[in-house]
Amino acid sequence: MSMQITTEQIKELRDATGISVMQCKRALEEAEGDMKKALAILKKASSDIALKKVNRTVSDGAVMIKMAEKKAVLVSLLCETDFVSKNEDFSTLLQNLTEKALSSGIEEMKKEAKDMIDPIIQKTGENIQLGDIYEVQGAVLGGYVHSNKIAVLVSLEGGNKELAKDIAMHITAMKPEYISSDEINADVKKTVTEIFEKEVAGLEKPPEIKKKMLDGKISTYFKEKTLLSQPFIKNSEETVGQLLEKNKAKIKEVKRYSI
Repeated sequence: MSMQITTEQIKELRDATGISVMQCKRALEEAEGDMKKALAILKKASSDIALKKVNRTVSDGAVMIKMAEKKAVLVSLLCETDFVSKNEDFSTLLQNLTEKALSSGIEEMKKEAKDMIDPIIQKTGENIQLGDIYEVQGAVLGGYVHSNKIAVLVSLEGGNKELAKDIAMHITAMKPEYISSDEINADVKKTVTEIFEKEVAGLEKPPEIKKKMLDGKISTYFKEKTLLSQPFIKNSEETVGQLLEKNKAKIKEVKRYSI
C-alpha cells in the first residue's frame, strides 16, 4: 500500500526546493514520506536534468559586481534567453554566487556552484552555466554595471572610489582595448599600418603628405582605442589620462565583461 502524502509535506518540500508540486509529490512517494530522502531524490533528478541541457547554447545571461573592503568580484552567469536572465530565481542565484565568491573566494564558490545552479536549471528549463569570474584587489576600487549585461571593475593607486567608479563607467561606454599605448604590440601596429597604407596609397598626393595622413590615421585609430587617450565621458575637454594625473592616480587593474 502506498503511503499517503499530505499536502503539507508537498508544500514544505516545494518551499525548500522551488520545484513543481508533482515532482515533489513523486519524490515524497518514492521516499515514503521521508523529507531528507525526498530532498536527495530531487537533487539527483535536478542533476540529471542539468546534464541533459548542458549542450544547449548559452548566449544570454547577467553579470553582477559585489565589493568589500579592498576586494571586489565580478561574476557572470549565462543562460539561453533574456526571459530567464530577468527571472527572479536566476537573479537570486547570481546574487548568491557573487556573495559566495566575495566571502569565500572564487575557487570555493566554484566547488559549490553546481549544486546551486542545478535546481534553477530544473525550474527554468534552460541550460545555465557560470561565465567569467574575476576578483580585483586594491585600496581604491570602483565598479559599474550597465543593464546587467556589461560590468567593469577598476582598481586605482591613489584617487578615490568616486573616481574609480567614473572610470569604470567610462570604460563600460567607450570599450577601450588598451589602457596605455605601451600595451599596443608591434604585430597590431603592423596590421593597422598595412590597412591604412592601402587607403592612402590611392590618393593623388605628394609622398610627404601621404606619410602625414598615414601617421594621422594610425595615431587617431589607437587614441580612440586607448583608455588614457580617450576624452573622458563626463568632460570631453580632458582625457582620462589627464583626469587621473590631476587626481594623482594611476590605473592598477581593469576587468571588463560583456554578455
